[in-house]
Amino acid sequence: MPQHVRVGTRASTLALTQTGHVANALAALAGPDGLDVETVRVRTDGDRLTGSLASLGGTGVFVTALRDALLERRCDVAVHSLKDLPTGPADGLALGAVPRREDPADVLCARDGLTLATLPAGARVGTGSPRRAAQLLAARPDLHVVDIRGNVDTRLRRVAPGDLDAVVLARAGLARLGRLDAVTQTFDPTLMAPAPGQGALAVEVRGEDAEGSTPLAQALRGLDHRPTRLAVIAERALLARLEAGCAAPVGALARLADDGRTLHLDAVVARTDGTQVLRRRATTPLDEATADATAAEHAAHELGRTLAEQLLSAGAADLADLGARP
Repeated sequence: MPQHVRVGTRASTLALTQTGHVANALAALAGPDGLDVETVRVRTDGDRLTGSLASLGGTGVFVTALRDALLERRCDVAVHSLKDLPTGPADGLALGAVPRREDPADVLCARDGLTLATLPAGARVGTGSPRRAAQLLAARPDLHVVDIRGNVDTRLRRVAPGDLDAVVLARAGLARLGRLDAVTQTFDPTLMAPAPGQGALAVEVRGEDAEGSTPLAQALRGLDHRPTRLAVIAERALLARLEAGCAAPVGALARLADDGRTLHLDAVVARTDGTQVLRRRATTPLDEATADATAAEHAAHELGRTLAEQLLSAGAADLADLGARP
């Protein structure tokens, strides 16, 4: 008999789409006994409350209700956008899988096919992210950045003939929704570093369900993508050492080299007004850790911490509201 699995999700169109992809993948990857997958909608504070994400409590605002549902056994799997996941451990829960990452880039969706370089002086650009706002202003200090909330369609509708000239969004969300036609420019990470974990999903389960030989445990192991997991471990370790949440203008992007032997990490910390930007890069070899998943994850974690220390030594805490100090 198939194992019955309830997959918890937020009710937004993007969340339901992401969860549908994960649910289908889990069902396809399960062992011969298979999975009977049911989707359970969970309302989070981030869906219910208004205001900027920073004012709502920042990181975790979209996550807590789903985690509570897992712990209370109202669902068995929770699907999150990984960038929304707090960096600290969650008692009783495990990151069962990190699927292959979508392109983590940020994108501009502007009226009339405009790009960042061709937006007129004083153009109104919408984003709810201090990280994006800071990097926009660093590149174009003449822009007027407008704080916005809402789902993808709500944000896109505010572009002409709405009240904005452009909005900045994550490419991954638009790709999953089939809305890449709205993109007028994809930002290179050297211009706009993405949020740690952006483009990746987190498939969270209760600790005991991540192990063993059940159809769910087998499917989770098949869904996990090692290069993505190592990359986001490094990015999140940096974020944790900086003690920075979504209200801090911090960007990070890690990449595993094609040969699987080197992990690269780039990071940015900026003033919220864009007047100063601090960039650093670090790498770590994985030659000795390649065959050992635990050792490789430890190396990725140490890479993130090391780069965070370099940023702090260079004055990152003076630029942004970070909890950490050198």
